[in-house]
Amino acid sequence: MTLFRFANVRLGAVVSFARTRLGAALLLAGTAVVPALVGVQPAAAQVFTPNAEIVQGLQTSVDDVPQVSAEALRGLAQAHMKYTGPPESRPPLAAQLDQLAQINVEIVFDLNSAMIKPESYRTLGSIADAMHNPVLLGYKFLVVGNTDATGTRELNMKLSQERSDAVVEALSTTFRVDPRRLQSVGLGEEALQDSKHPDAAINRRVQIYNVGRAGALAQQ
Repeated sequence: MTLFRFANVRLGAVVSFARTRLGAALLLAGTAVVPALVGVQPAAAQVFTPNAEIVQGLQTSVDDVPQVSAEALRGLAQAHMKYTGPPESRPPLAAQLDQLAQINVEIVFDLNSAMIKPESYRTLGSIADAMHNPVLLGYKFLVVGNTDATGTRELNMKLSQERSDAVVEALSTTFRVDPRRLQSVGLGEEALQDSKHPDAAINRRVQIYNVGRAGALAQQ
């Protein structure tokens, strides 16, 4: 899990629903925290994804999932930092996450910050609407932050956790998702989606996983 240098450009909010082959990667929106910007990409227009597609992405195979928790993933990520070789030589962090219903999104943050950019709130609103949908209302979700490999692994881990926490905070306060249905974990650069290109923007992401039924929640 990482803190990272974040290219200060509008990445746009792109939501995809394919069950991402994590391989040597896991999940979290972020970018490396380092003074200079490397490989800045052209600004991308925001893409709006219909609520129905988000619901579909998060409900696939939700009744047969491995047991996953933020605490367990955090421990795996910390242990994974002992691997000191180049990113492509590191073993996968938690391949079982591939089995979970999930969506993969890019949330834009201020440079080296956990402050969510205003342009990302439409994406967060769509995600919240899906979580309020009757189809998903009885489920809980894991919000996982990932960075690229720019910056130190320790900083990337810290920043990814702060950004994941910021997403959970926005979902639970601005969009009224019950916080008891949400868990947050930052994985830094320990779960790169493209380990052969560790500084690539594709690694800077937030993934949201359906981790099973929430059970009965008392009225607050």
